[in-house]
Amino acid sequence: MKGKVLVGMSGGVDSSVAALLLQKSGWEVVGCTLRLHLDDPSFPPREGGCCSFQDVQDARRVCYALGIDHFVFNFTELFEQKVIDNFVSEYAVGRTPNPCIRCNRWLKFGAMLRRAEELGCDAIATGHYAKVQQGPDGRWQLYASPYGKDQRRTYDKHRINKNPEKRN
Repeated sequence: MKGKVLVGMSGGVDSSVAALLLQKSGWEVVGCTLRLHLDDPSFPPREGGCCSFQDVQDARRVCYALGIDHFVFNFTELFEQKVIDNFVSEYAVGRTPNPCIRCNRWLKFGAMLRRAEELGCDAIATGHYAKVQQGPDGRWQLYASPYGKDQRRTYDKHRINKNPEKRN
């Protein structure tokens, strides 16, 4: 066994395949989905952004099929504080913030990483396309969009805090 990895799963193809490939390559895989907002019945399925009730169910089904545990982390308050409040205040003064960047920093690669540590995981993974290599100095380096993959999933990864002693 290579170690234990927490995979952030949306229920979509990319994160599901990431979980499967990690499992097949010898990792003990644990799946998780982030709950970022309360479900609003006025939004049709899949039109309310990411992390909907349907996404949770899809991810849960994939985890069941793979025979792995699945957790749902309730980050609704943190999402409101770190993402929504900032978006509203920035928009009110004429700026156009990108909520996905703040969500990735504070939740997907901040709070989710802390939960991974609590679960005894050695690593986290998602369906985002990125290449990670160890540099000549021994430090891990993150490279976006390898092999011509979709860049919209990696353009903001430079914001991830790579220093384990100073994580957000």
